[in-house]
Amino acid sequence: MSAKNAPPPLPDIFSQATRDWFTSAFQHPTPVQSQTWSVTAANQHALVIAPTGSGKTLAAFLYALDRLFREGEEKQATAPSAKEKKITRILYISPIKALGTDVQRNLQIPLHGISEARKNCGATEVAIRVGIRTGDTPPQERAKLTRHPPDILITTPESLYLMLTSRARETLRGVETVIIDEVHAVAGTKRGAHLALSLERLDALLARSAQRIGLSATVRSVTEVAAFLGGDRPVTVVNPPATRHPD
Repeated sequence: MSAKNAPPPLPDIFSQATRDWFTSAFQHPTPVQSQTWSVTAANQHALVIAPTGSGKTLAAFLYALDRLFREGEEKQATAPSAKEKKITRILYISPIKALGTDVQRNLQIPLHGISEARKNCGATEVAIRVGIRTGDTPPQERAKLTRHPPDILITTPESLYLMLTSRARETLRGVETVIIDEVHAVAGTKRGAHLALSLERLDALLARSAQRIGLSATVRSVTEVAAFLGGDRPVTVVNPPATRHPD
């Protein structure tokens, strides 16, 4: 790719440490990443359509991760000894349990990389926890997740429903970002109708509706899937020409 046609570098909506990590790991953002970050930074809902290998998972997560680091640092600066009750901030929902496990593992790369970059530039250490709750999660682990909620929770539509109809819903009162992977697989189905109800129940808990980001490699009816994702809210569709991260 020529310099003339190369995507822009990581924008300054990100902290310096996040930019340092990203540019050390990748040559440049893919088009789907650049476009998605513009949408998410503007607090718009997004339907992101891009093939496997184009970086759409990082497109969905990176701005929210960077915000967790920045806000964690701000809280430590203003009240370093305060014992704040933890609540989940990012909710990742996948209709496929195995995909959630992959995302839990893959998130460790940016989390560790940004933490190291923050350490190198002398920034305050901020610990960010990732948890997973599905139908396979043992009762004792579910109880632990309720007592000590992770910053990022990976779950399924069915487990989200169970949380919202139990005392575990209190751990979701701080959710700011909801990422729905393989959104095409549930839109227009009974399972999707069930999830749509859960998303509205979640929003009813929140002081401000969560930002919704839907991910898919293929969508037959963009209009229908966008309407499912946003409900009565507008959704920006991100669907650039396919470009993979260079090796």
